[in-house]
Amino acid sequence: MRPVVSVAEMQAADAAAPVPVEVLVERAGRAVGSAALGLLGGAYGHRVTVVAGKGNNGADGRAAARFLAGRGARVAVVDARTIGSGLLPPCELVIDAAYGTGFRGTYEAPDPGDAPVLAVDVPSGLNGDTGEAGERSVRAGLTVSMAAWKPGLLLGEGPERAGRVTVADIGLPVGVPAAHLIGDEDLAWLPARPRSTHKWARAVWVVAGSPGMRGASQLCARAAQRAGVGMIHVGSPGLTADEHVPGEAVAVDLAADGWDVTVLDELHRFHAVVIGPGLGRSDAVVRSTRRLVSAAAVPIVVDADGLNALGPASQVASVLAARSPGAGPVVLTPHDGEFTRLAGQPPGSDRMAAARHLAEVTGAVVLLKGPTTIVAAPGGTVLLAAAGDPRLATAGTGDVLAGVVGAFLAAGLPGPRAAALAAHVHGRAAALGRPVGLVAGDLPDLLAGALAGAGG
Repeated sequence: MRPVVSVAEMQAADAAAPVPVEVLVERAGRAVGSAALGLLGGAYGHRVTVVAGKGNNGADGRAAARFLAGRGARVAVVDARTIGSGLLPPCELVIDAAYGTGFRGTYEAPDPGDAPVLAVDVPSGLNGDTGEAGERSVRAGLTVSMAAWKPGLLLGEGPERAGRVTVADIGLPVGVPAAHLIGDEDLAWLPARPRSTHKWARAVWVVAGSPGMRGASQLCARAAQRAGVGMIHVGSPGLTADEHVPGEAVAVDLAADGWDVTVLDELHRFHAVVIGPGLGRSDAVVRSTRRLVSAAAVPIVVDADGLNALGPASQVASVLAARSPGAGPVVLTPHDGEFTRLAGQPPGSDRMAAARHLAEVTGAVVLLKGPTTIVAAPGGTVLLAAAGDPRLATAGTGDVLAGVVGAFLAAGLPGPRAAALAAHVHGRAAALGRPVGLVAGDLPDLLAGALAGAGG
């Protein structure tokens, strides 16, 4: 995991810095200057324009200017307060050091012309916490972020405006931040299987699908199997076992109503439940879903129609409060529309705050889907998965994600880690698929490649 530090946390880290600010500024300047050398292929004779503001961000830019000038670059430093939004003088690189994470309001950046832009810490005009940005804010090809990632580089317009992001270690401790970014290195969380393992060691029950929606259960079950589950029972209310598409999962008859009893009778052999994809929205689904979630003594993933069955946040909290101690986490996996129905309002611009609030109110782990997926736990900790891919914007991919979360819960991962790592792997799998025409049914078979190197 990589630290993601909010504006307030960064300000606190600056205030408690173990070295003088002048030392940190010089270190930041060297980091930015070194990144500039990489972009330019050297320094001698190259023309660089530094747009510098009055705060620490501007000081970092001026330090980078001194670094590059000392190596033979022709550097011009212009004042961000007076340069306006006109065209900058011709150059080969613009270093944006106008405004940092503390900036609020709108900023009209000067026109860099054809020159690439390197941003210091965050592109000027970008909100460091939410990723909001004005239309004329800076668009960079590379951003050098000091000490840690900032949320705004991962959310909203941040990824498009920041370009490639590198984090510079300038010797500034950031403590224990409340948010972290998940990466491939975190596949190590998945435990290796011992030689003595068996198919029931990671068993998952999937309650998904309904008449006319049989594909949802198959996508979810196949994804869970490809993510390491050894045994799956799958049932769709109102369908008999003979009506399921054949596969390695064990199909179970589920009545149209009262099916929670059938599932609960079998759960003593299982390690997780996934409920919701394609279930429909009947009163029977609402009753059985709520009873199953409250009574199941194993971790649960609630997705899609399962979220609708639970109702608004206050109702979710009541259902979860009835679970027995030690029953394990409940993971909710809403997209924005489902989040709005749960929370009573859309996530808004501060998606991290919104996910944290819903997790606190419900007592569940909340996986808020998006280009960067936010996983919030009660208590405020957040994990971010930024491997999302536009190819995932197609029907059924959420069913696949739910199955992967269930698999990782069955492997023994805590709820937040299971959810965030599943979102990361889900995105990595999509990136391995065809550039155009990827469908949800392709994803389960791509999971093996995305999981390469994992213990499980």
